[in-house]
Amino acid sequence: MEKQRTSLDTLREFLCLPHSSAAVFERFSHLPGAVVGKDVFDSGYLYIPSTRPAPVLMVAHADVFGNDESLPKLHEDDEIIRNPGHVLGADDRAGCAIIWELRQLGHGILITDDEECGCLGAENIVLNNPNLCDELQGRHQFMVEFDRKGRSDYKCYNTGTDEFRQYVEQMTGFSEPDRRSRTDIAVLARDICGVNLSCGYQCPHSSHEFIVKADWLNTLRLAEQWLSQNDLPRFCRR
Repeated sequence: MEKQRTSLDTLREFLCLPHSSAAVFERFSHLPGAVVGKDVFDSGYLYIPSTRPAPVLMVAHADVFGNDESLPKLHEDDEIIRNPGHVLGADDRAGCAIIWELRQLGHGILITDDEECGCLGAENIVLNNPNLCDELQGRHQFMVEFDRKGRSDYKCYNTGTDEFRQYVEQMTGFSEPDRRSRTDIAVLARDICGVNLSCGYQCPHSSHEFIVKADWLNTLRLAEQWLSQNDLPRFCRR
């Protein structure tokens, strides 16, 4: 129970940050090995190389839909957290908080900017930083993004093989509702497979957005158990 309370404190801290991407980048920038990059349009990213064998790349985005300039004022009860009358920003501060909780596992970390504007930060890496793009493919076994609404969904979009989808379902118990749309992994996962996992939030991009604490904790628990394993397998797209 104490670990759950501490993890929920982390979630609250990220939800209380200003809705500018800079606030998230500032927090992650103090971790060892962090590299921050930007292109001429200020669509940036923060990358922390892995420190363990057989790593995966954990991905989330720093930007929030609408970039509301008012500071979040959280309201919560036993089950949910919301920001009444405003976007909560759990898309994707919930994902950033999960990665923060998992940062000591030694996996690679990539925090992007401008996902809500068309994955511009991810596009920047692919188009303008080929060395980093190659490193992301060659260094990691697969990619896991934490940027999906709901409680038990996963989506691979165009980045998953049948074998990888079966593996994700085995590790999480989640199901894939469809393969439409995209997020950063659909841009980044050129050679390796990728998956996006539910983070517990609902009604994103609206003033009705909220996050179910138990669902966020469940994704955190599943991810920690999964990604703590040694010798994680490599899944290539071809």
